[in-house]
Amino acid sequence: MDISETLAPKSDQQNFDDYLTGSRTVTITAVHVVQGEQPVVVELAEYPGRPFKPNKSMRRVLAKAWGPDSDVWVGRGLTLFGNPSVSYGGKAVGGIEIAAMSHIEKPLSLPLTVRRGQKSAFTVQPLAAPVQRNWLAEADKLTGNVDELRALYADAQRNGADQQLLGYIQAAATTPTEGAE
Repeated sequence: MDISETLAPKSDQQNFDDYLTGSRTVTITAVHVVQGEQPVVVELAEYPGRPFKPNKSMRRVLAKAWGPDSDVWVGRGLTLFGNPSVSYGGKAVGGIEIAAMSHIEKPLSLPLTVRRGQKSAFTVQPLAAPVQRNWLAEADKLTGNVDELRALYADAQRNGADQQLLGYIQAAATTPTEGAE
């Protein structure tokens, strides 16, 4: 029996510790810009409520590969991995980096700042196959959560979903959540 899920830290975002057991391929469902130290919040289909908050270097990779308009990132895939040498405040604390991306045709390499005054080449590979969203599983996870299901419906519609799938998502919005009367 795989115990990977039992190792996940209790947190409201993806953390380096989530990637100790290996990389993960994820699908972007939404991107928000907020105030604070982590201004970009990348929502992931596979981890609702636990977004990826890329550091500045990874934001630069995303912008270089897909452009600065984060609306076009929705529905695209990333393979994320934990890099123990990522530092913050001069100390290695570990961080999440991008190993591969959908919607790029060949490896993308760009110089990123490692520490003040020092840059190093960083390369991202194309994802071997496009990420396919499991719309039904997402709808099932969100059953009864009308706001999240509206967003899922809009994403599915933008991605050309058929009427049967759209109807399924709509039905999930009207299904009472477990324990409701």
